[in-house]
Amino acid sequence: QVQLVESGGGWVHPGGSLRLSCAASGSILSIITMCWYRQAPGKQRELVATITSTGGTNYADSVKGRFTISRDSAKITVYLQMNSLKPEDTAVYYCNKDGWPYYSWGQGTQVTVSS
Repeated sequence: QVQLVESGGGWVHPGGSLRLSCAASGSILSIITMCWYRQAPGKQRELVATITSTGGTNYADSVKGRFTISRDSAKITVYLQMNSLKPEDTAVYYCNKDGWPYYSWGQGTQVTVSS
C-alpha cells in the first residue's frame, strides 16, 4: 500500500513561481523513477517531468527551461520547482511512477496561473 500526497500548489500571476512537493509513504522504494503529471480541466492527464533512479531528468517540451524536478531519497520526496509560470500551466498536479502499474493516484495539488 503506497500513499502519495501532493502539496505546494496555489494561485500566482503569470511569471510567478511555485514549488510542489510529493511525499510518499508505504511500500515504496526511494530509488525508483518518479514523475510529475498534470491534468487541466476537460483534458487528459499529461506527463510533465521525470527523474530516474540515477538522477537523470526529462521534461515535456512545454515546460523545458522553466520547471525543475528533484528528489530527496531519505524522505522519499519528489519536488517540482516551477518558474515563469504561464496560464496554460493551470492544472491539478500529481506525482506517480513512470509507468504501469501506477500507484493509487493522490488528490493532487491545484496550480492556478491567471491575471
